[in-house]
Amino acid sequence: MSQNKPNDPKLEAEVFDASTGSAADVEAVMRKFDRESNTRVWEGKPKLVVSCILAAFSLFCIYVTLFANFLEQVRMTSFMGLVILMGFLTYPAKKGHVKVNSLPWYDIVIMLLGSAAFFFYTFNAKAILNMRLKELLTNPLYTTVAVVGILVLAELCRRSVGLPILCVAIFFIAYTFFNGKTLSRTAYEMFYGDNGILGTPVSVCSKYIVVFIIFGAFLEKTGVSSFFINLANSLTGRFAGGPAKVAVISSALCGMVSGSSVGNTVTTGSVTIPMMKKTGYRSEFAGAVEAAASTGGQIMPPIMGAAAFLMADYLGVPYSNIIVRAIVPAILYFLGIFIAVHLEAKKLGLKGIDPAMLPRFKSLLKDTYLLLPLIVLIWLVCSNTRTMQFSAAVAIVVAIAVGFLNNFTGYYKRAAANSGAAGEIVHRFTARTIFDALEAGGRSCVTVAVACGIAGVICGCITVTGLANRLISAIVGVSGNSMLLGLFLTMLCCIVLGMGVPTTATYCIMASTCAPILIQMGVPAIAAHFFVFYYGIVADITPPVALAAYAGAAIAKGKPMATGVTATRLAIGAFIIPFVFAASPALLFIDTVWYEVILITLTATLGMIGVAAGLSGYFMLNMNLLERALMIAGGLALIVPGTLTDFIGLALIALGVLVQYLRKRKAA
Repeated sequence: MSQNKPNDPKLEAEVFDASTGSAADVEAVMRKFDRESNTRVWEGKPKLVVSCILAAFSLFCIYVTLFANFLEQVRMTSFMGLVILMGFLTYPAKKGHVKVNSLPWYDIVIMLLGSAAFFFYTFNAKAILNMRLKELLTNPLYTTVAVVGILVLAELCRRSVGLPILCVAIFFIAYTFFNGKTLSRTAYEMFYGDNGILGTPVSVCSKYIVVFIIFGAFLEKTGVSSFFINLANSLTGRFAGGPAKVAVISSALCGMVSGSSVGNTVTTGSVTIPMMKKTGYRSEFAGAVEAAASTGGQIMPPIMGAAAFLMADYLGVPYSNIIVRAIVPAILYFLGIFIAVHLEAKKLGLKGIDPAMLPRFKSLLKDTYLLLPLIVLIWLVCSNTRTMQFSAAVAIVVAIAVGFLNNFTGYYKRAAANSGAAGEIVHRFTARTIFDALEAGGRSCVTVAVACGIAGVICGCITVTGLANRLISAIVGVSGNSMLLGLFLTMLCCIVLGMGVPTTATYCIMASTCAPILIQMGVPAIAAHFFVFYYGIVADITPPVALAAYAGAAIAKGKPMATGVTATRLAIGAFIIPFVFAASPALLFIDTVWYEVILITLTATLGMIGVAAGLSGYFMLNMNLLERALMIAGGLALIVPGTLTDFIGLALIALGVLVQYLRKRKAA
């Protein structure tokens, strides 16, 4: 820290102590935990060519989703063919490949074969659709094309997404063969059929998700992430444990448009984790707060990690219907984390950040126009006046307009002055910025599309073998008439299947395997899909495969497993709230009236406070085991819907608070 200017916020943020990760450490974390960061190194003209291909792909996706009238098979296969091409131009065969401008001959061969397989279907779609099934199954050419396409997609998945989802896919394919399906039949179902690669996940991805990913890239270029972090600092930075509260709010806001728990953890965590450690939080707690909040960004409307689009398609309801129902559970989730970090700060006696080092809220009001793209998007989607993809395209245009407006308002200068606190420097918005956003959007689409393709293979295997019905029968049979036991077993399935799998692919797998179980047990379809989505997401912070928690631990230089356990404790709301809306769908605005929603929200909020206090071991002062048990039991009783349980919960929490008050008064 500079001795000449000890209160300079920029220098304060730039100079961290040796116990926190540097910029190089952050990059190393991304390469270790985020497969998307393990990319080839291009320079000079090759870099320009690759960048142009990625940007052109973004433009192609926008054009196709808005104007083209292709056959569905033509649209999806051309999309996947281009994804294969871009994927092998972007991702090397193994981690740590840093040789500049290198594309081995075998990668060229694999890339061309994989793209050719999908483009073969593109240019022969009508003929293939008119063929008889027997002709397709007995023709070696079609089987070979299908096998090549599937294998190349699997290899790209290994490079860009990771092994967990690929191992799951291999298991289900092996299960398909075990059930007597031949190679030609399996290849047909997975490649040419409507329930394989070209199923719902890729269909929704190529139609909706890619446009929203490109919108997110443009939104980042406007400097909205910097604005969110500064806004969180101005609102909560001065209070007890301020940096942790900043992490919760900023991660929730930034995570709305992010599809990666790990990426969000590293992006905002590189700023918030050092701030938390300097305030006095332990390394494991600092990393856990960021990981839990960043993972929660995947359940925060309006984007929800792109899974909201898939959920709308699976359920056949408007997208606006999904995001409205997601609001209250998401608020309760972040409220639980916020309460936990507040109690931890009180327990440790931590102070906030010096107000002189924080941006003033009034000065940020002039920058609220940065939210205009999000406001326009939400208004268009919720009004149902336009399609989702058209709404996203309009929001992209608005984001570009806001970017150019920055040049005249001087926002980029103010953001640069606060870059230490905000974590990024916003440059002038130019035509090059638009090109960079298109390139970033195209690159981000690759991993999502690949994950959706592999998820389609998994869903196809489940459909072909009838495994979903067997799984439903097994869990319903074990749980008997116990709804609670059935929910618990489904929760375990979701967490196991979701470990190490990207958000979008996780939901695809859950929707095919676990959601039908709950629907069979009498849970409303929307509540069932929200239930499995939540537990698929929390796999990112649940040991042993808690990738977001491990990324936070790497930045904080804490113990990975301890960070994962702490993140799980902080995110306890994500483990409890789904049981609430499964048992009482009023929390999702299903078959209810407004006062019931208010009542269940209030009782659930009080319950979250009780559980958070009990788990942290502090309320007015440190708790003994009896007080912790009273608070946890009372909190859980309040969270469980029902008049009797509400009264029991209130009584237990009141008793716990009374004991704490008497002890504090006696100590005083």
